[in-house]
Amino acid sequence: MLEDRTTAGSPPIAWPTAYPQGYAVVDVETTGLARDDRIVSAAVYRLDARGEVEDHWYTLVNPERDPGPVWIHGLTSEVLRDAPLFADVAEEFAARLDGRVLVAHNAVFDWQMIAREYARAEREAPVRQRLCTIALAKELALPLPNHKLESLAAHFGVVQRRAHHALDDARVLAEAFRPSLRAAAEGGVRLPLHECRPLTEWSDRPAPRIGQQAGGPGGYGGYRPGSWRPARKRPACPYPNPGRYEAGKRLKQGMRVAFSGDTSVERELLEDRATDAGLHVATSLSRLTSLLVTNDPRSGTSKVVKARQYGTPVVDEAAFGQLLGDVEPASEG
Repeated sequence: MLEDRTTAGSPPIAWPTAYPQGYAVVDVETTGLARDDRIVSAAVYRLDARGEVEDHWYTLVNPERDPGPVWIHGLTSEVLRDAPLFADVAEEFAARLDGRVLVAHNAVFDWQMIAREYARAEREAPVRQRLCTIALAKELALPLPNHKLESLAAHFGVVQRRAHHALDDARVLAEAFRPSLRAAAEGGVRLPLHECRPLTEWSDRPAPRIGQQAGGPGGYGGYRPGSWRPARKRPACPYPNPGRYEAGKRLKQGMRVAFSGDTSVERELLEDRATDAGLHVATSLSRLTSLLVTNDPRSGTSKVVKARQYGTPVVDEAAFGQLLGDVEPASEG
């Protein structure tokens, strides 16, 4: 155990020696949630073993395509046109991550976006473990109304100044992570660390390059509030339903997935990501539904009630994000 001497006037904390020696609190803003989407800005707050801030870093990134939801992250094609490419900042970004646990809110998403950018740059991100602050909040049983960053911030009295700005979101998360980490150490809570495996594949579907978007409100192409993509009807799932999800196993293409309640990531983005993975996004719940995703399995929504009646498997958003990273291909023939 290591004795904590950072907070005057309070009892020292016996920090578990198994805890990491440093953290990189990360936030990335992106053009969307799919495998072919790109990072448009990134921020890192480096913290020491006790969660104290060492320094911070921020950069814009030219995604070489339409910036996507400008009304959310505020980064237009004009702002990003002269920004560095990811390959240009990859080395400095890596130096900020090296030897540290990556910490993020819904960490599997941030990690996958970062890992794919490094794969495109023919490099490997120096990250071996990640920690999701949603999962940590659950381990600590924090009384949060939902799993949004703003709720975690409000619980610890952290003021958010510019939501969806990577630097401010990373600052807010760093300030909320510090007391979470101290609470975990005081309670002897095992941190929910997950292995980060380098990605060697990615998808790059044709997309408008920066400055070449089709016309539209504000010059952002076919994008509009409430949609991360040009307005379109979601295509039908091409795979047959293989049945229900089984705990401990992988999702399989064709499974019917329904969503209920608040999520930390906008619902439509989660649905798009599920569709891109080959899942069937269902708007209602039936006996054919393979899985229900909800952060409040005790709520009285119609989908949750039906899931109880039908015995439909239920997972939360963080677990679903983990499952999306390794979806089993549909059976041939």
